[in-house]
Amino acid sequence: MKIVQNEIEQYALKHTTKSDKIFEELKSETYEQSDCPQMLIGDLEGTLLQLLVKMSGAKNALEIGMFTGYSGLRIASALPEDGKLICCDVNPETSKIARKYFDKSGYGHKIEIKLAPALETLETHKNEKFDFVFIDADKENYPNYFNKVIEMVPSGGLILIDNCIWSGDVLDPKTPEAKAINLVNQMVVADPRVENTLLTIRDGIMLIRKK
Repeated sequence: MKIVQNEIEQYALKHTTKSDKIFEELKSETYEQSDCPQMLIGDLEGTLLQLLVKMSGAKNALEIGMFTGYSGLRIASALPEDGKLICCDVNPETSKIARKYFDKSGYGHKIEIKLAPALETLETHKNEKFDFVFIDADKENYPNYFNKVIEMVPSGGLILIDNCIWSGDVLDPKTPEAKAINLVNQMVVADPRVENTLLTIRDGIMLIRKK
């Protein structure tokens, strides 16, 4: 299911701040080198991440699911000079592309890559606070990731969860991925600690603010 018509998405892109060259270069290499370039979040969502980081004044950020680094680079570019981003991933090949562009961008000093299962990394950092979290990793662990990070985010902090509409499969979830995404959507909206909205941008973005 296509949530937004291509013509509408192109119109939205045309009326969105133009991306810096480094993001376009990273996108191009991802499409050339990766078997699944569709995992990139794209310019609309990337710009949204940047704006939310800037508007929230976030300083310590966490990304679960880095892929080739596009979303991480968007986040890091919006952090203050002394800001910090921890990126979690398990794929050494895509991580090489990410590191290449992190270093090339001039934002690399803000970014630390953790090449390990995200739940292990979260356990290591469980006593730290992150005021901006972006989750875009293995869907079956979405409920586990939310349960972990909600304890690590201070009042006023933001959590974004990607793919929360999952091509419309959440309407009648049958696969393990769709069931897990539907579950985390239910968990979020029922959690009294947060306020949220599910945005119909691309494949659905759950935007959460901790009270």
